[in-house]
Amino acid sequence: MSKKMNVLFIISDAHRADHLSCYGNTQLKTPNIDRLASEGIRFTNYFCTNPICMPNRATLLTGKYPNVHGVRSNGMKLNEELPTFTNTLKKRGWHTAAIGKIHHQYWMAPFKRKYTSAENLITWAYPDSGNDPVKENFPIPYYGYDEVELIVGNGSICSGHYLEWLEEKSKTIANKVKERIPNYDNLFSLFCDPIPKEFYSSTYVKERTNAFLERYSSGQYGDKPFYLQCSFPDPHYPVAPPEEFRKIYPPDKIQLPSSFDDIENLYEHEYLGEHLKKPPFKKAFLREANEDETRKFIALTYASVAYMDHCIGEILANLESLELSENTIVIYTSDHGDLMGDHGLLFKGPCPFNGVLQLPFIWKVPGITTPGSISDSLISSIDYPETILNLLGIKKRHQPPDMQGYDFQKILKNPEAEIRDVCYVENDEEIGTLKSRLRHLITKNYKLTIYQNNPLFGDLYDRKNDPEELNNLWEDANYKEIRFELIDKLLHESLNALGETPKRIAGT
Repeated sequence: MSKKMNVLFIISDAHRADHLSCYGNTQLKTPNIDRLASEGIRFTNYFCTNPICMPNRATLLTGKYPNVHGVRSNGMKLNEELPTFTNTLKKRGWHTAAIGKIHHQYWMAPFKRKYTSAENLITWAYPDSGNDPVKENFPIPYYGYDEVELIVGNGSICSGHYLEWLEEKSKTIANKVKERIPNYDNLFSLFCDPIPKEFYSSTYVKERTNAFLERYSSGQYGDKPFYLQCSFPDPHYPVAPPEEFRKIYPPDKIQLPSSFDDIENLYEHEYLGEHLKKPPFKKAFLREANEDETRKFIALTYASVAYMDHCIGEILANLESLELSENTIVIYTSDHGDLMGDHGLLFKGPCPFNGVLQLPFIWKVPGITTPGSISDSLISSIDYPETILNLLGIKKRHQPPDMQGYDFQKILKNPEAEIRDVCYVENDEEIGTLKSRLRHLITKNYKLTIYQNNPLFGDLYDRKNDPEELNNLWEDANYKEIRFELIDKLLHESLNALGETPKRIAGT
């Protein structure tokens, strides 16, 4: 067993910060993630660099902004040649593995083609790999991972290596899942019929993660330390939690967000109003919903999170029973959030609201973090790769070049420390009739959003006095100087976020 630190990086999909009881949610119970927070440090001002799955996941891997790594939205493959921190760890002696939803390749059919079978979900990304790249020619190493057990999809509509596992468990259930996959509209539904818990995607992630830990504990990987990404597809829509967890959260008991009725005001919003009147791309973004639909969606999301928390509890218990916990850094986060009824909207999409931008971020670092500590220091997802590499003792000369984040190690030791005074967020979307570019600047006190092709309009919210984001101060004369100051900062941050590659190699 290695004396170097292991890392268990647990990430979920579309899990906003306030959908955990340790972040103040009084209806949802998440005892296992809460316990992790009580044993480590919880960040209350952590933001993604882009509130969409693939762009932010690519940032977490490369340490670069979306405009630099090139994955500006979903449906764009991350260049396999880009340096990743996982490649660095692999080269420096770590055994790297990823289990679950990774999402660095697109897995939907290109727009001009149609699904014909479940297997196509991965074949689109690897057209030269044969009829079934999962079984035949799946590319290893995969973005720096020595081994991969992949899920593509969400809820009870999943494929990849998971589908092989499911076929071994139950041909009947596997055939039901396969029948759902070719129906494109299913992927953008609020809900999907559940499957039994023992066959569910979160169960797969738990089982395969525990199997990896047991292989490691038995000495299968020699004296190498491990870096393991454990990636749950939940609670991203279409939500389909196991039945026994649905019963815990009846929809009629769910409290709607206090901003739910703000939807009428949004119709007058210069940017959002247009998209609400003409919903883009199958209502997959900024979806307006009624009260009953919203309560059901939140209830099923709570059930999904609760079951995921249960699975995480079993993983952490296994880590402890195998006597690995004292030498393993454990992290929990998500890739982006969901509006969940805020302002009468569901799903993600280009908007100025915290529900999609602010995420849970919890670290337990043996010997460094103080149990139960909380930090309100600003942190961006782009800061993760540099921090984890430095924490693991990887020297700068071995790290990927031109990473754009900051090292926040000192905050792990001292929650009052600061590394940045703003977070910068890019949000580009090009799908169907939705073509937009937004830029956000977030400070501890304010959040500014500007929109492409809307030069005289934007959003400005007072984060301290208006946490529900109901009062746009953009045109308030009392905040004119603050608006100008934040626009100036946003301009400089956008310049700093530009890439430095390719490098100039000749005079002319």
